[in-house]
Amino acid sequence: MVLLDGKELAATIKIEIAKEVAEMIDKGERAPHLAAVLVGEDLASQTYVASKEKNSREVGIISSVYRYPDTIREKELLEVVDFLNLDPEIDGFIVQLPLPAHIDEQKVIERISPSKDIDGFHPENLGRMMLGLPTFLPATPMGIMTLLERYRVETAGKHCVVLGRSHIVGTPVSILLSRKASPGNCTVTLCHSYTKNIGETTRTADILIVAMGKQHFVKEEMVKKDAVVIDVGMHRIPDDSKNSGFRLTGDVDFDKVYKKCSFITPVPGGVGPMTIVSLLQNTLKARKAIRY
Repeated sequence: MVLLDGKELAATIKIEIAKEVAEMIDKGERAPHLAAVLVGEDLASQTYVASKEKNSREVGIISSVYRYPDTIREKELLEVVDFLNLDPEIDGFIVQLPLPAHIDEQKVIERISPSKDIDGFHPENLGRMMLGLPTFLPATPMGIMTLLERYRVETAGKHCVVLGRSHIVGTPVSILLSRKASPGNCTVTLCHSYTKNIGETTRTADILIVAMGKQHFVKEEMVKKDAVVIDVGMHRIPDDSKNSGFRLTGDVDFDKVYKKCSFITPVPGGVGPMTIVSLLQNTLKARKAIRY
């Protein structure tokens, strides 16, 4: 069994990014600038944005955070997006999800300029991804693809089962793995909450990507021997033995499943760090204006 160590790989990629940023600065060019819009006090969102800031600083990318109360009106938030779209000093930005219920998330996503949409959620960027054209890929699917590529996991001709059909993870990664590319060339089955006998399907998977948002959803008996398992889930479990008061676990029952796998991601330290570093890679790409 090989651990797909996202933390270690992300550290390697950050060194590569830092080198490129340093070369820009040595040439007298401006460093890339990544901004985030944070609405409300959601703890998970705050943690993610703080991690983005920390990792940006480590590679020399400028990081800004625009913080607003959850009472901000939709019209006001859209005006913030318009401002960031027009700011020539900001290369890319994210509007951290989820947003308060009174704000239409899709309307906000569609307001972001595709050339600054480093989350890869704008319909234009998703459409370009669908067609296999150069674009910003959503950060988590991009991170998964990078893990598979850098660890040289064979994907061609394999059966990949994806659990979860969100536009953030499940649907994009199913498209990426089915494309004529490397990694790619998989036969992909996309499962969701209405899929019947889901365990029968997962047991046929050479590669199993789990993004269900349900703690320990995948059990040992649902995984075939020597499968590659990618766990996108992240859940906080109370744990008095930890300084934080909690521990993190995923959608896969790791302690039972890992023994059957050829490759598996841990939680934490698997997909999470790769999501952050993919965002940094997209920011660098935006700064170099090489989206198309």
